[in-house]
Amino acid sequence: MSRADHWDVAAYALGVLDQQDTERFEEHLAGCWACAAELETMVPVVGLLSGIDGDTMTAVEQTATDPALLDRTLAAVRADRRRARMRQVLATAAAVVAFSVLTGVGIGTVTGGEPGGPPVALPTGSAAVESPQPGPTRPDLGGVGGPDEIVGDKSGATDQVTGVRLDVILAAEPFGTQVAFQVSRLPGPRKCRLVLVHADASTEVVSSWSVPAGGYGTGANSVPLRLSTNTATARDQIRRLQVQSVDAAGVATPLVTVTL
Repeated sequence: MSRADHWDVAAYALGVLDQQDTERFEEHLAGCWACAAELETMVPVVGLLSGIDGDTMTAVEQTATDPALLDRTLAAVRADRRRARMRQVLATAAAVVAFSVLTGVGIGTVTGGEPGGPPVALPTGSAAVESPQPGPTRPDLGGVGGPDEIVGDKSGATDQVTGVRLDVILAAEPFGTQVAFQVSRLPGPRKCRLVLVHADASTEVVSSWSVPAGGYGTGANSVPLRLSTNTATARDQIRRLQVQSVDAAGVATPLVTVTL
C-alpha cells in the first residue's frame, strides 16, 4: 500500500476534512491498522498545531494533491516542537541567571572574608546587630553592671578567706536604689545571691544567679560576672552588700561582704 493511500490521517486528526472525506476516511480507518497507528501518534501533535497560522493549516489540506507536503508539514511540526523546547530551556536558564544576579549580594555577604576563608555573617539593615541579653556583660564594655556605668557610690572588697571579689555602685533614685555589681574570682559550679543588709539589720535578696563550672573571673573563665538590679530600699538605708553561696538545702554561706 503506497503512502498516498494514507494521506488523510493528518487532515482527519486536524479536523479539516469535509463531511464526505471524513466518512470515507473513517471507513478506511476501520480496516487499516497502519492509519490507526499513525493517527494515535498524531494526537499529541494536534495540540501543538493549535498555534500554527492559517497558511500552514491550508497546506495540510493540500496534501491530497501533494503527498510529499504532508512529510514536510510533519517535519515542520517536529522542528517547531524542538524550538519550543529550546525556548523553554533558555527561559529556565535565564531565570536561573537572573536569580543568581539578584541573590549575588546576599551570597557575597554571607561568604565574605578572605578567599577560601570561613563564612562570615554580616548584619542586614533590617536585623539587629546584637540583641541585649540578660546575664554577664563583656569586660571590654566598661562599667560595673553594663556598658553604661551608673553614677553613684563605688565600693569594693576581696574576702581574705574565699578570695572572691565584689565591686558595687549604688545610685540613689526616686524609686529607691539602683545597684550595679561585678563579681570575680568566683569558682563554680554553684548558686549565688546578692543580699542587702539594711540599717535595721534586716536583709533583702536583690539578685540570684548560677555559676558555671568555669566560674567567673577565674583562670578557667577570665570574664567576671556583671549584673545590675534595683531595690525599693533608699540608698541611705543600705549598710552592707554580701554575696552568698546557697547549697541544695538552701543553706547560705557568705563569700564576700562590702561594708558601706
